[in-house]
Amino acid sequence: MRVSKRLWAAAVLLLLALSGCSPENTLHSPINSPYPAGAEAGNTLYSAFVKRSPKYLDPASSYSGDETPYTYNIYEPLYGYHYLKRPYELVPRAAAAIDPPVYLDARGRPLPADAPGEQIAHSVYDIRIRPGIRFQPHPAFARRPDGSYAYYPLSPADLEGRYAIPDFPETGTRELTADDYVYAFRRLASPRVVSPIYTLMASYVEGMKECGGPPAPARQALRRAAPEGAAPWLDLREPDGFTGVQALDAHTLRIRVKGKYPQFKYWLAMTFTAPVPWEADRFYSQPGMAAHDLSLNTWPVGTGPYMLVESLQNRRHVLARNPNYHGEPYPCEGEPGDREAGLLADCGKPTPFIDRAVFSVEKEAIPLTGKFMQGYYDVPQIERGEYGVAMLVAAADSADKARQYREHGIKLPTTIETANWYMGFNWLDPVVGKGDTPEQAEKNRKLRQAISIAFDWEEYVAVFENSQASVAYGPVPPGVLGYREPPEGINPVVYDVVDGKPVRKSIDVARRLLAEAGYPDGRNAKTGAPLVLYYDSMVGGGSNPQFDWMRRQMAKLGVQLDVRATDYNRFQDKMRSGSAQLFFWGWNADYPDAENFLFLLYGPNAKARTGGENAANYQNPEFDRLFEQMKYLDDGPEKERLIARMVAIVQRDAPWMFGYFPMSGGAYQQWVGNAKPTQMVRNTLQYMKIDAPLRQRKIDEWNRPVWWPLGLFALLLAAAVWPSYAALRRRERQTAFSAPAREEAP
Repeated sequence: MRVSKRLWAAAVLLLLALSGCSPENTLHSPINSPYPAGAEAGNTLYSAFVKRSPKYLDPASSYSGDETPYTYNIYEPLYGYHYLKRPYELVPRAAAAIDPPVYLDARGRPLPADAPGEQIAHSVYDIRIRPGIRFQPHPAFARRPDGSYAYYPLSPADLEGRYAIPDFPETGTRELTADDYVYAFRRLASPRVVSPIYTLMASYVEGMKECGGPPAPARQALRRAAPEGAAPWLDLREPDGFTGVQALDAHTLRIRVKGKYPQFKYWLAMTFTAPVPWEADRFYSQPGMAAHDLSLNTWPVGTGPYMLVESLQNRRHVLARNPNYHGEPYPCEGEPGDREAGLLADCGKPTPFIDRAVFSVEKEAIPLTGKFMQGYYDVPQIERGEYGVAMLVAAADSADKARQYREHGIKLPTTIETANWYMGFNWLDPVVGKGDTPEQAEKNRKLRQAISIAFDWEEYVAVFENSQASVAYGPVPPGVLGYREPPEGINPVVYDVVDGKPVRKSIDVARRLLAEAGYPDGRNAKTGAPLVLYYDSMVGGGSNPQFDWMRRQMAKLGVQLDVRATDYNRFQDKMRSGSAQLFFWGWNADYPDAENFLFLLYGPNAKARTGGENAANYQNPEFDRLFEQMKYLDDGPEKERLIARMVAIVQRDAPWMFGYFPMSGGAYQQWVGNAKPTQMVRNTLQYMKIDAPLRQRKIDEWNRPVWWPLGLFALLLAAAVWPSYAALRRRERQTAFSAPAREEAP
């Protein structure tokens, strides 16, 4: 019996539709799983990356957030951050300790530790490196029995069929030495390497700017002699007069910094300054390597807890435990609440806890979230903090979502980022800026203060940030030395303290300040013309709820707001030229120090005049003087005192409406242990752990086969087939009865 092709097509489509439904009402299919069946039983963490693979894994070049899960777990900078403590605390990683620098005057004579910063000509950092640290197994270190290198030199024929590091079966290792850090600093200045940190390093590390000049004549000659498209290896071990970074012995590194720069230690916690073995640089510099996509950008070499063992571009990347890792103990201290959250249960145990981490590509966010809810991902994306925030918002909006997250035991901890968003007044503008006379300066200050009171940032956070942010009272965020909790740290220009809590001043106070500024009821007291202010936006025009909200805030005072919306490039041009009046911008800290926020208001950093990051072009001689004192101070009471004075100055001057500090949040399955969201700590993978048996049970429970769709499918198929079958049977009977009659006919 034959059944219609359309019928079978409908049946297949129905089955496919059933298999693609949500996990709560369909057959469990491994098609949604990013890993082979049964893999969930292993000690492996599964996460994702969106759309494309990380571009730069070379520590000298890497600066993007999506690269940090790899670089900070593969490489080992000298310093790092305590995983649990807040404010963030610098701790040694490859270094044996965090030793203070020795200060020298212009004649090279030692100065006391409390010498004024202006007297210090040189800061000398002698950093002791832990002995016994070894690089991961890698073919760059492999040697033959005679001591020669197994994979150097390689001919083009030797590279045939080799497109990944596992294609080189022989590996080796060696001990980390101070020379590997010297080599890394020299690479930052190398003409072969493009590093976003070079300019800053060259301004502080002695001799680095000269080291990064044009290639020496000998190197230029080597380039000319090289085949087209193949640049010869530059051996950066060769003496070249660069003494800013030196190896005093195998385990002592010396760095000479110009003047006093206490924040320099934070750069030593970034992978820019992670060690690079010369053998790896030479290995990847061989002809043909780049054509096979073999480089430090694709296959890094480090001493950290993990190593890259699989790399399929835009498909999958796998980190595995580095068998040579020395094992950093899990911390035994944290901030209040960490013990109750179970974050100290593994005190003193050697890390890492997880054997492997698999990162699979997801083209879109929706299927990623769906697979996370099925249990196939332990963490949606390790480096991103918006998933937890988005899920908290979804839970607040939907009782069903809240119930689902609760039933799945999903953990959604949050933290305030070391970042800020603020609305700035251009100090160069005659209306909202500094003012050209003392009288006008006072009027303009009162105008800025009035607007700062009228702008209800509590409402903005509730509406536009879904209450997943913290209203700012000053430029320094939580987690940074110098931040003060309310009520002590409130902005007294904008808030009163009522029952120990900050309460925004009434709009009547703002209207009084506005009148004193010369604009009663939002009109010029002399001309009667309405006051019109201009907001220069970094996004395009059209209907925008945020623009409407800003207009309503100004309308409370009778002030009109004209939005001048442009694209981001045009917005940046306005900021560089100092032609914007009001603007909205943000800043993510490179390191957790108040200096990295207060320098945004330091006069010599004015964007219109010097191209710096002082976008408001704010200038106050007292603030600048205090900043120049503060930037030389080490953490302590004196530094906190100066920060408090500087914050009070800008609260009164109001060059910014301080806006808010954004919140980030992690999203973790119930079987993920030791998970704590953080912005500064990038090597989080080594502290996390997986309860694999619990994961396996929950995945089976959440994706349990549901058989009733097959029964429904069978009934629908029978109902569809029965009419054809009945018609066929009738035709067969009619043929059987009529055949003899035809035979008897004359």
